[in-house]
Amino acid sequence: MDEVHEKMKNFLINSDTSGIELGEFLSKRFPTSVTPYLTLFPTGGGNWIRQRLNNPWKALPMVLLFVLLLLILGGTRWPPLPTLFANEDCILTMPSQLQKAFRPPESCGFCRAVRGTVPRLSTVSPAEFARDYAYRGGPVIVTDATTNWTAVDRFDYWFFKRVYETIGSGPKAERCQFFPYQTGLRDIREALSLPESRVRYDPGTEPWYFGWSNCDPAIVKVLREHYHRPYFLPSDSENSAIDWVFMGGPGLGAHMHVDNVRLPSWQSQLKGAKEWILAPPPECLYQCEFLSVVVQTGETIVLDTNKWYHKTNVLPGPISITVGAEYD
Repeated sequence: MDEVHEKMKNFLINSDTSGIELGEFLSKRFPTSVTPYLTLFPTGGGNWIRQRLNNPWKALPMVLLFVLLLLILGGTRWPPLPTLFANEDCILTMPSQLQKAFRPPESCGFCRAVRGTVPRLSTVSPAEFARDYAYRGGPVIVTDATTNWTAVDRFDYWFFKRVYETIGSGPKAERCQFFPYQTGLRDIREALSLPESRVRYDPGTEPWYFGWSNCDPAIVKVLREHYHRPYFLPSDSENSAIDWVFMGGPGLGAHMHVDNVRLPSWQSQLKGAKEWILAPPPECLYQCEFLSVVVQTGETIVLDTNKWYHKTNVLPGPISITVGAEYD
């Protein structure tokens, strides 16, 4: 265990880059001076650009002309500019490695008190859960949250396939986020079109594991007929409008990562069993412990995945299916 602990520490230390180191790298890789880039233009072009950079007002007519052309073309061949990025959160997205590099440090209070084992609760009241667990970062497991959920019996690969073939045929389902992990699958439609032999994990077939968000309201309505907001969540909290589903067989799971979402979350194990390996962020490595916990069928794990680095492994047995969401 000590060897695994040290390897995981080294992994987390080596996988993150501090802002200072990143700044030095960028300054060497991409000089702030424009001079090296002006040499890439044809003779005379560099001087023209340099004059405009020294006096930006000279470039204003060209900028206005460019915008006018875009507006004209927007009414004919291209989509209008106001709708060009209507379905995007950002025009430019920061690469995941840069997000890690600029992630603000944690105070470590969320993990310092977690020692040895992850607490397991049952019949816990919303008031008690709010007071002792809901907003402390976790982790904690509630063993009876899925009681009376029909999803435990109804959900399987073929259930999701039928839902997406009948209801999820529109563009909304295609825009939902999809995680292929190590499968190479491109989207949810391809993931739900696997050969029956591969779905059954017949000998010689490739393993599979993937996850996705059900951001299509029509699909959300169908899925939530079979599960509901966990009973233990604080009475004044709200569940996210988007739920997540993760499904796959033994031998695969999510790689070690930290999420970039707004809130803590819950994840219920509807079928199979999954091991969670939790690691504190690099700044807390010598104040907090690494944890390993198995979530069994019917159990729900709650934690702040924005703070805990986490990796999952589907254990031998039935196909693992989990559903979860953020809560405030």
